Amino acid sequence: MEYIYAAMLLHKASKPMSEDAVTAVLKAAGVTVDATRVKALVAALANVNIEEAIKKAAIAAPVAAAHAPAHVEAKKEEKKEDSKKSEEAAAAGLGALFG
Repeated sequence: MEYIYAAMLLHKASKPMSEDAVTAVLKAAGVTVDATRVKALVAALANVNIEEAIKKAAIAAPVAAAHAPAHVEAKKEEKKEDSKKSEEAAAAGLGALFG
């Protein structure tokens, strides 16, 4: 995620997107830089209009948020069921230990 943030920071500052620039931002943030990831990021963003991508993401976010509550509730129910099963399995395992 730090790599994307570095690219967005460079874009916001109107600086050129280059491997050296991304590396400098990451190092300034105290991140251990993986040159392969930097190279891949710069290559992937070479033909991307970042401003347009941000606009599309801003439009998509409210739509996703409108559908999220039902999805989140379903996930909560699944977690509750999984949690109960895990507790039962743990209890059964402890019972086997103590005979």
